Amino acid sequence: MNSCSGLDYHEATKHSWISVRQNPHRLDWESQPASMKFYPASLPRIPLSKASPAHRFIYHIGGITAKKSYPGVEYYLRTHPSAGALYPTELYFQARGVEGFSDGIYHFEVGSTSAVLLVSLEEYEGLEPFLKLRRPMRGLLFFVSSPWYRSAWKYRERAYRYCLLDAGHLLGAVEAGSHLYGHAYRIAYDIDLAGLDRFFGFGDEEFFLSAAIAAVPLSSADVKIPRNKPVQTDPTGVFAHVPLIEKAYRETMALAGCKKEPRFPSLSFHKEAWEDAILKRRSAREFTTVGMTKMQYEAILDFARQPVPSDCDEPLRLYAVLNRVADMPIGIYSDGKLVAAGDFAKKAAYLCLEQGFVAQSAVTFFLLSNGCNYRALYQKAGIVGHRIYLMARYLGLGCSGVGAYYDDEVREFLKDDKMVLYALAVGSI
Repeated sequence: MNSCSGLDYHEATKHSWISVRQNPHRLDWESQPASMKFYPASLPRIPLSKASPAHRFIYHIGGITAKKSYPGVEYYLRTHPSAGALYPTELYFQARGVEGFSDGIYHFEVGSTSAVLLVSLEEYEGLEPFLKLRRPMRGLLFFVSSPWYRSAWKYRERAYRYCLLDAGHLLGAVEAGSHLYGHAYRIAYDIDLAGLDRFFGFGDEEFFLSAAIAAVPLSSADVKIPRNKPVQTDPTGVFAHVPLIEKAYRETMALAGCKKEPRFPSLSFHKEAWEDAILKRRSAREFTTVGMTKMQYEAILDFARQPVPSDCDEPLRLYAVLNRVADMPIGIYSDGKLVAAGDFAKKAAYLCLEQGFVAQSAVTFFLLSNGCNYRALYQKAGIVGHRIYLMARYLGLGCSGVGAYYDDEVREFLKDDKMVLYALAVGSI
């Protein structure tokens, strides 16, 4: 076993030109898991109101923004993207001293656009101990879980990668919404995941991945875990064990050698335009040949490289294949510097499982890492990916995330032996 968590799993779930053809997978649409979780109707619900800043914050993190209908199937698109529109994430939060919510633990019920009160908090009760915080926090504590079989139903053993990326996108939505809400945030990975899973009554079907803190300490009093616990409800309706994913989760729960990132990103967006970008973000599947300006490319790159405040920051290497950026040579760029000149548009599309729209993009980004904390580094890739999505939309461009690629061929193409985590195509629409 490798000394760094997740590396054995990553190695076992690589794609290659041969593997995707030797192992075709036919979807059984009759057994697709539910993409939304609903708690019993008897529990109190607070419909989210646009008039409440805190309610809007919650909605911006994962609310439904559009519906697409096809013969026999409907997709409800949200403020954050998800591979295959499967949404293998759920958002829970604790509110203390927040206008619009009584003090308690809630589930964001996306299907009804409401907050379900799971547990009311007594004085000096809360989930802070799971975050290794001694004092009660005034504000919002977010907890991201994954009903992972929603993704494994389609992507099989590779699905843990998608769950982590999707969780990162959700954390990126927390970041984006915090700018509108006007409260600082930070990401927490070094948390008691097993304790949280037990407290919420999760079985094998769902597990926690991360948290985000948008709160400040209240007093010096010790806070205790609530005596009352939430009832659990089936998050998927359909489930099957995938031993490799369940093993990967167990092996990536613990963290080692984490470095904290105390810095915050510099956000100076026009708030109305930023909210519009949050609500109208979509995954583009087609680009025009217009390309983008150098200023647009540099704005996207600058935001992507801003610090991500967290308690376990992992290094990311950002490559860009420039195809159509005005006044810039085409070729491969590493962290903003040209390392190989040439037209690689078709090569980038081939590497992304031969998806033609990638060749039409102005830029294709590849995110790589040699970090040792797999759960944290993969979610960071999702956060950075979300920044690219939103900045593209903010600038009037389109973006599409690509979680499937020929892993080793990407590394050979980039001449880099790090793990390949994510690809994103950006261009004019």
